[in-house]
This record gives sequence, structure tokens and C-alpha cells, in this order.
Amino acid sequence: MREAEVVAAFCAASRADGWDVSTEVDFIDVVARRDSQSLYAEAKGMTTSPGLDVDTMYGQLLRRMPAEPMPGLRFAVVVPQHVLSLASRVPASIRGLLGIDVYSVADDRTVHRH
Repeated sequence: MREAEVVAAFCAASRADGWDVSTEVDFIDVVARRDSQSLYAEAKGMTTSPGLDVDTMYGQLLRRMPAEPMPGLRFAVVVPQHVLSLASRVPASIRGLLGIDVYSVADDRTVHRH
């Protein structure tokens, strides 16, 4: 599954949940807004170096975080189901402190939050 397919599936699922979704906003793959909530998401597809690319994705997301906390702002990494274990290498406690959720996209394009 290519990155564009991961992004498309995540955007479709987010829209179905009532989010207003934009892509490629200030170098962020997906920006979603609903009421007073915002979500910045970085996505990766299947590659020949998935571990390295997942690490790069986290770095990209960290660089896009604002210097000061913003109420209602969360972050997400979105990956194909096949590389979920790699995206989960960052401990849940650290992801929680940073406000990062992990989403996976299955082969049938269903999206799951973990």
C-alpha cells in the first residue's frame, strides 16, 4: 500500500467521523479539524526500509509540533497494518505525553486507532 493510499483511506475515515480534512498543509500530510479539535497526521506507506521510514515519520511529526501547547491539538502517525508493530515501538507512555495516536490502514482500507 503506497503512502497516497494510506492518506486517502485515513482522510475518508476521518471525513466519515465528521472531520474537515485537508492534505499537504504546511508540510503536514493531513490536517483534520472538528469543533475545537485539530489533528496533524503524518503517514507512510510500504517501503523497502519500513523501520527507517517510520522513524523518519516520527521525526517529521515532532518537527511540526508547535513550541507551546495548543488546546485541542493532537497528532497521529498513520501506517499500513503490516508495519503497525514498527509504529508502536515508541512507548505508549511517550506517545501519550506528546499527544500522538497511532492509526493503521488495513488492506481493505479500514482504519483502526490503536
